[in-house]
Parts: sequence; structure tokens; C-alpha cells
Amino acid sequence: GHCRLLCKPSALAQHLVRSLGRSAALRGGRWPWPRWPQLQMLRQLLQPPEPEPVVARELLQLPDAGVVALDWLVGPWGAAGGGGEVSSPVLLLIPNAAGKVTGGLLQLGLRALERGFIPVIFNRRGHNGCPLTTPRLQPFGDPGDLREAVTYLRCRHPSASLLAVSEGSGSGLLLAYLGESGSSSRLAAAACLSPIFRGRDWFEAGMPWLYEWPLLLHLKQGLSRYAGVLAEVVDMDRLLGSRSLRELEETLFCRTRSRPTSWECYWERNEPLRDADEAAVPVLCLCSADDPVRGPPAQSLPGELFRSSPYFFLLLTPHGGHCGFPWRRPGRCWAHEAVLEYFRAMAEFLRTEERRKGLPRPR
Repeated sequence: GHCRLLCKPSALAQHLVRSLGRSAALRGGRWPWPRWPQLQMLRQLLQPPEPEPVVARELLQLPDAGVVALDWLVGPWGAAGGGGEVSSPVLLLIPNAAGKVTGGLLQLGLRALERGFIPVIFNRRGHNGCPLTTPRLQPFGDPGDLREAVTYLRCRHPSASLLAVSEGSGSGLLLAYLGESGSSSRLAAAACLSPIFRGRDWFEAGMPWLYEWPLLLHLKQGLSRYAGVLAEVVDMDRLLGSRSLRELEETLFCRTRSRPTSWECYWERNEPLRDADEAAVPVLCLCSADDPVRGPPAQSLPGELFRSSPYFFLLLTPHGGHCGFPWRRPGRCWAHEAVLEYFRAMAEFLRTEERRKGLPRPR
């Protein structure tokens, strides 16, 4: 499919090239609508998953009395929440920064479930029906709540491999977590679909109105539900009157009543790649060159990171839009197949290395 893998040469990189090269998902076929990345994206985001998934919700209380929600995908069969074999890998799914659980993300969860994974969706405070119990939302690149969720999943499934995959702007949270946690992330591998690498530049550049206004409306609808609570800390009139994602982000996290800060200081603490050099977990970033949301590859892709770090891999495709990547089969996304193949290849490589070095499996 004319994909290119950009990475630092290593034994893991060679194994990944061989594994992805054998994958049927990357063998191409004709691209649907190659000149219309907008259609590719809308098709994947709006098309409902088949079959309709069954979700079991679990609320996790955080140290400051805040709450996040974990939605266990148990398939269309109505099984008990968080089911699966004891040693089955747990796949943590992270939606975009607006908290929108797209049909594509649910479809990825169903494909993972079919292959023996235990998929669970991480919902931030106040997102996707998760109650907002404190007047605080999660900033763009603050991984504190995600760290608590990962700790809980590790305690609940102590013998299982823990994997994570993020979609779109939600990748800022996953990348920040991997950099800040380093070798203590407790993840075996991670993947990002159409990630936003440079958060500040993305907010300042803005998106085409076709994408920005629906996303802005979705965020305002969610925030308006908690107007009474949030009015204690932010100017709700200004917040709900925001005319851009940057204005909303700045009002919500910089112009607070109790602890105001500057736009520059906010991004010093929330840029996704601020601690990328400390990441110690293999990360596959799947991007398309025609992504209309992320922006031109030359300005939006950190090429030097992939050339210098042994843990970051960029799978760059000529077409696919933003989280689109339509496949030949109806309702399928070839990026999902590539990500699941990547996780399989990672597990195979780690098992081989353990046998070669005679290392005991980590507890």
C-alpha cells in the first residue's frame, strides 16, 4: 500500500518490518476515494460499528475525589464486564481529547475482542457521560488520571500484558504518559492512530471549519451539563461563547479564577512530546500524509524523534485522512488490522528475546 516505516535501525525494527510486510492489511488494493481524505475520515468516524457492542461501565474514584469511567467492551453477546481469560492482554482504548468515542474506536475494540484481547475504553472526567464530581477537567497533556487507571488495570489483571492505543488528539495524553512515566509505565507496547504531536501548534493553527465547529459544539454541549460546578472556577459565558478550540482551551485551563496561568506556561506542562526522550515503551504511530486535521507532514511530524529514538516507529501512508484508513471490506479499517498485527509482532519479539537471553518473565 506504499506505506513507509520511519525508525531507528534495530533488531525490533527489522522484526516489525517483516511482520507488517506479511500482513494482509498492508498489501494494498485500490484506495477508496484517494483524493478525498475528508470522506475517508467521515466514513470511519460516523459509520456505526457492526455488530453493536455491549459495554459494561466501571467508575474509578481518584485521590482528589474525581471520577473517570472505564467501559469494558464485552462484545454483542452480553458477557460479564471485564471478561476474558486471566492471561489475555488488556487493550486500553483512549478516545480523542473531546471524549468522543467514535464508531472507529468501537470497531477496533470489537476486532481486538475477536482476537482474544480484553478491550476497555478510558473516559476522562466529565466525558462520555462520566460524572464530574470536582470542578476540574483533565488538561490536554496531563497524564495523572490515566496513570491511576493504568495502576488499577494492572492490579485487576496482574498477569496480563497491558497495551494502549489512542485515537487522534487523544494521543497527546498517551504520549505524555509514556514520556513522563519512562520505564515505569507498566505498558508492554502502545500505538497512536493519526496522533497530534505538537499540541500548541495544532491549537494555534486551527482546523478547517468543517472539523473545528462540530468538535467545538460537542465540547460545549458536554461542558454545559456541568455549568453550575464549573462556574466556580471559570467564566462560563466566555467558555460557552468560545469561537475556536484555542479560545475554549485557554478559557478552561488558563483563565481560571483560582490559579490563572499563561498560554506559554500551560504548554510547557502539557506538550505531548515534552519528555519523549524518557519513553521506554515501543510506540507505533500510524499517520497519513493527507491528514487534513493534523496538518502538512513537514510541519506536524517530528521526523528527528523517529530517527533517533529506538522506541518510536512511524508508519506513514500516502492516503487515509484523519483516523480514516478505509479497507476493501465494508466497515473495516486497515489501520486497526495493522495495529493488532503490531501488538502480535511485539509479543512475539519479546518472547523470542526472553528465550534467547534466558530471562524470567516479568511478574
